[in-house]
Amino acid sequence: MAEQMKGSMVTGNPTKALIGFALPMVAGNLFQQFYNIIDSVIVGNVVGEEALAAVGASTAITMLFVMVAIGTGIGCSVVISQLFGAKQLEKMKTAISTALLSILGFSVFLSVLGLLINRSLMRLMGTPENIFEDAAAYMQIYFFGFVFLFLYNAFSAIFNALGDSKKPLMFLIFSSLLNIGLDLYFVTELQMGVPGVAWATLIAQGISAVLSFAFLMKKLKGIETGQYERFDQNMLKNMVKVAIPTIVQQSIVSIGMVLIQSVVNRFGSTFLAGYTAATKIDGIAIVPMVAVGNAASTYVAQNMGAKKLDRISQGYRSCLVMAAGIGLTIAVILHFAGNGFVGMFLDSASSQEAISIGAQYLSTVSLFYFMMGLMNVSNGVLRGAADMGWFLSCSLCILLVRVGLTYALADATQGMIIMWANPAGWAVGLLIAVFRYFQGGWKTKEII
Repeated sequence: MAEQMKGSMVTGNPTKALIGFALPMVAGNLFQQFYNIIDSVIVGNVVGEEALAAVGASTAITMLFVMVAIGTGIGCSVVISQLFGAKQLEKMKTAISTALLSILGFSVFLSVLGLLINRSLMRLMGTPENIFEDAAAYMQIYFFGFVFLFLYNAFSAIFNALGDSKKPLMFLIFSSLLNIGLDLYFVTELQMGVPGVAWATLIAQGISAVLSFAFLMKKLKGIETGQYERFDQNMLKNMVKVAIPTIVQQSIVSIGMVLIQSVVNRFGSTFLAGYTAATKIDGIAIVPMVAVGNAASTYVAQNMGAKKLDRISQGYRSCLVMAAGIGLTIAVILHFAGNGFVGMFLDSASSQEAISIGAQYLSTVSLFYFMMGLMNVSNGVLRGAADMGWFLSCSLCILLVRVGLTYALADATQGMIIMWANPAGWAVGLLIAVFRYFQGGWKTKEII
């Protein structure tokens, strides 16, 4: 049984287990962010400005579907984690099989739908004519590869649910490096332009999905169980209960970014350039704290399944310390070196005002990173316990505070409210999540 339960976090020292589980997740998420930047640099410098614009024109759509893929993966992982923690291994295998079959069918449906409405969707979004054909071609290939996108995320979520965060890191590094290599080959050597970028992503995700599947099957064969069902409707319902609120929460984040971006655009290109550069750094900086929150979610789910609520409070405290420590460390770095980081994206000779705006944003927002970390961990507890009503309410309140403050005070502060709106949203989200944690209602939630 010890070998079968490798990856379980329901015994042993909670802090040690969480650190070992969270570190690969932090590394993987950071690697993903750096890869995205490198990918944009390749497209913009090798193919040109219009090519980068064509890929960017589809970002809102691609990110939405990425959020759906992540949400479906998390919906599976919470249920699988709880069953794994409860040592209900036959039901766990049923959950995995049900999840993979359902995600396969769902992704094929979305792929066909996307291929049918691709060009109409690009028209609806007002894609400029000079980049329309490239953008439409990119999206067509992207939709064609939906199955790989969804299954790749599902496999990663299942590995994490089983307490194995090293395998997703390994496949992420492999996929990212392969994607960069194929980008350079298709775009530089074969001169395929924007379609080459799309094919590089599809092939890299496809190969990684196949390898992930092979490793997952090997891992599951090592877990000895009796006969199990290949598909269970009740199991699917339980996963959907977690997946839908998570998809909505992920979409809320994207919607908030779009709404705030529309306000930022009003203050001119200099302000926009500084804000854009700062948010790229900001996006990388918060990744470790998001990863700690995700680790807390898996830890809580496993221990909820094992009925070891006393271990949850220990793990919660450990994650709070980890997230706060990471947040404060990053804050010190960005508070004093913000100019240098923003300057990497802008010409220091001609963009001093933009660099100053970006550095001011980072020096202010970073002071509250510790609070963002505490909020993510507290939210992770609610998600791991499948307390999805409170989890979703917390996300909605964060959006309302961020967007409400930005729209209400943008003109009066010449846009500077954006650097305070995020911390205000984090504070409200933290208060709601902490209240629910100590109120204890999440302890009564049952999903298995």
